[in-house]
Amino acid sequence: MKLLLETLQSGADYLAKRGVEDARLNMEHLLAHVLGCRRLDLYLRFDQTLNEPELQPLRVLLKRRGEGEPLQHLLGTVEFHDSEFVCDHRALVPRPETEHLVHLLVDKWFPKGAPPARLLDVGTGSGCIGLSLAKAWPAAEVLLVDISEDALELARMNAGRLGLNGQKVRLVRSDLLEHADGQFDLIVANLPYIPTAELKEISREVAHDPNLALDGGANGLIIVDRLLETAPEHLTENGLLALELHYDQASAVSERLQKLGFQAIQSAEDLAGIPRFVFARRPPLPPAPPASPDDARSVDDSPSISP
Repeated sequence: MKLLLETLQSGADYLAKRGVEDARLNMEHLLAHVLGCRRLDLYLRFDQTLNEPELQPLRVLLKRRGEGEPLQHLLGTVEFHDSEFVCDHRALVPRPETEHLVHLLVDKWFPKGAPPARLLDVGTGSGCIGLSLAKAWPAAEVLLVDISEDALELARMNAGRLGLNGQKVRLVRSDLLEHADGQFDLIVANLPYIPTAELKEISREVAHDPNLALDGGANGLIIVDRLLETAPEHLTENGLLALELHYDQASAVSERLQKLGFQAIQSAEDLAGIPRFVFARRPPLPPAPPASPDDARSVDDSPSISP
C-alpha cells in the first residue's frame, strides 16, 4: 500500500527520468484515469491509501508512457474545443495548434451570425476540426473526407459521441477532393506536411501517429500542392481556404496561392508565435469567352421560313 501523494511523486520522477515532458502533469492524468476521478480531485485525496488492484494497472500505464506512447492514447480520449474526442493509433493526436485554428475560424473568419452554409474538412482524421465546426455552426452542412478508412471509422465514432451523425454531417472516403461534390464556403485542411527526411527526427510520441498522416513527401508540400490546384473549383465565390502547415511553410504556400490567383492571402501564428496557418479567398472565375462570329450568325443570320 502507498499513499496517493507518494505514488504521484514517485511516478512523476519515473517519467521525468525517461524524458517525458511535463512528467508531473502526465502522472496526474494517469492516476486520475486509474482512479476514475478528475485530475483536480487528486489534491483532495493526497492522504488516500492506494491498494495493489489500483497500483497494478497504473504501473502498466506508467511503463507504456515512459516508452513514449502518447498520453492521449493511454487515456483513450482528448479534450478539444470544449468536446471530448476518442483518440488512438488510427489518426493524428489532436494538438493545441489545430485547436487554435478552429478558434480562429469561429471567432475571426466567421463571426457569430455569418457561419458558412457548407464546409469541407479535408484529411479529417479523428474529425476534430470538422466536428468542432459542426458543433459551433449547427445549421451548416459539413462534409468530412479522408483517404484512410481507419481514420473515417474513428471520425464516425466521434461524430456519434457528439450527437452529430445525420443529414448535416457526412463522412466520405476520398483522396483529397476526388469525391467532394459541389462547392463550399469553407475548405479547411490539416494535411501531411512533414518532409520525408525529417520523419526520422520526430519525437517518440509523434512516431505513434500513422505515417500516412505525417509524410508530406520530399519537400513536405506534395499533398498540400495537390489540394491547392483543385480547391478553386470547389469553393464558392469568396469561399475561404484555411490550412495548417509545418513551422516553415507559410511563406512558400502563400507564394503558391498567389501564383494560382487566390485573393486576400493571410498567415496567422499559433500560440507559440510560429506562422502556422494560411488563409486565402477563391480566385475570381475567368471571364466567359466572347461569342465567335460564327455563333452570332447562327443566331442572328439564320434564314426565316415562311409558313
